[in-house]
Amino acid sequence: MNFPKWLNPATWFSREETIVETGTEEVATNTQSAPDTPRTGGYSYWELLAGGGDSTALSIATVYRCVNLLADSVAVLPCQFMRQKDGRFVIDTNSRLYYLLNVQPDFTLSAFDFWRLVVQRLLMDGNAYIVPIYNTATLDIDRLALCGRATVTHDTTNDTYTVTDADNGIYGVYDEDEIIHIKGMSVDGKHGVSVLTYARLTSNIATTGDAETLKRFANGGNVRGIISNDNSVRGFGEYQDEELEKTAVDVDGRFQAGQHIVSLPGQVQFTQMSMSSVDMQFLESRKFTVREICRFFGVHPSFVFDDTSNNYKSAEMANVAFLNNTLNPILRKIEAELLRKLVAPTLATKRKFEFNRQSLYACDLESRGKYWKQVIETGLYTVNELRREENKPDVEGGDTVLVSANLKSITNLAAEGEPTQTTEPDKNPNDNKKKEDSEDEE
Repeated sequence: MNFPKWLNPATWFSREETIVETGTEEVATNTQSAPDTPRTGGYSYWELLAGGGDSTALSIATVYRCVNLLADSVAVLPCQFMRQKDGRFVIDTNSRLYYLLNVQPDFTLSAFDFWRLVVQRLLMDGNAYIVPIYNTATLDIDRLALCGRATVTHDTTNDTYTVTDADNGIYGVYDEDEIIHIKGMSVDGKHGVSVLTYARLTSNIATTGDAETLKRFANGGNVRGIISNDNSVRGFGEYQDEELEKTAVDVDGRFQAGQHIVSLPGQVQFTQMSMSSVDMQFLESRKFTVREICRFFGVHPSFVFDDTSNNYKSAEMANVAFLNNTLNPILRKIEAELLRKLVAPTLATKRKFEFNRQSLYACDLESRGKYWKQVIETGLYTVNELRREENKPDVEGGDTVLVSANLKSITNLAAEGEPTQTTEPDKNPNDNKKKEDSEDEE
């Protein structure tokens, strides 16, 4: 039994096609109403208007680079668990936390992948939730489970977290002190907001520009215009409008088929109404979008390979600004949350979590060499201490603290007994002159 189209649900969202004959070819054109027809854009804006998803945001090169840069920069740093000993903090390699934070936090994740995912969730979702799973026999932390996306509901009124994570096998309601919650930019201090939420308009502009550029390359830069007739109306106006509509569909189908020059019948005129890429300033707008996205993520444009960013004196200054203003706050945020949730309040002053920031210069041998020279000359490190960090054997005399030879205190000079040179002024400056004259006479 054939139902009318308006009664058949299968046809409610279907897109009908009309075959338009264009001489030797047949072109399929859409007859669905705007905005899904080729004549009104050729692609849907629904995903952009709805905000899109992570795949849409990460398809923007600048967003992908910023997220990847920040996530990798944190993941390459060892997270050290330290305890106080003899008035200073030393790395506690025997602790279970040291193994979890630097080797394998969870069953299927290495430490690098774990911290990389944490920063990605922080930037993309605004919140990263980590549940410490304790061993019932030893009461020690068995693993650190990073909750999946959209598996945690935070009740900010009662400060409770409801977790329904099937992948990690975690279900239940947790108190605020039982779950590690790393927040992004927060308005109320309890729930973080992702960077993409604030940068939604800018990311949508970038996505729309990329889609428009793709469409222009795909159709060969076809123009858009209006089919009109400046003659007076003859006969039935409705019939004339239908003929103009057929002419418009015919011309549009020929352009979509790849034809560049199309003849128009009779007195019909074609008026171009689309703007060229130069008129729309695509290049300038895309450059501005790159810098605008970098502002949201706190990344200098030079790190996303923007050749127009020359406001820094050198790459070193840009790197220092990135470490101080962007990366260090993220590291400090993670360190404070780990200490607050994994260490008892009575031991908070005797335990410490710290990312080894020196690892950022692992491949910059010149900067490391300058740093080593300075710390040895100032007596902060001995030669053997630096050699141990480089996995080198100790050398004889390498445990002696060295200082620069040009820096000596007054007490050291007095102890060495160095004579001080003093000159007495001449009583009469004319005596030397008389002595010289007498020698000349002789």
